[in-house]
Amino acid sequence: MSNENLEARTKRLALRVIRIAEALPAGRAADVIGRQLLRPATSVRANYRAACRARSWADFVSKLGIVEEEADETGYWLELLEESGLVNPPRLADLKAECNELTAIIVASIRTARGMRPPPNRR
Repeated sequence: MSNENLEARTKRLALRVIRIAEALPAGRAADVIGRQLLRPATSVRANYRAACRARSWADFVSKLGIVEEEADETGYWLELLEESGLVNPPRLADLKAECNELTAIIVASIRTARGMRPPPNRR
């Protein structure tokens, strides 16, 4: 997957979650879960952007780890929205699938990056 494609998908994820959060019913539970969902969903793209500008190989892998955590957390809050009945499951199906797919892509990217680690400097 190209960097541009992943950038676009992570941004689309954030925008879709923003629309879901804005459409949640009024209530304390929806407000709390909506806020919790917005933070990691928007952070996926922000941290992926930071990873693309990493200062070192180790920094790149570390920042991708943060992207993985945020994508996985987004998936959790989407599951909670669904299982609590605050959002109809069909409305979240594609978004949950995209979140899971992005998480899997990032995990694979981390594994690849770790395997491609440049050799240590020899003195």
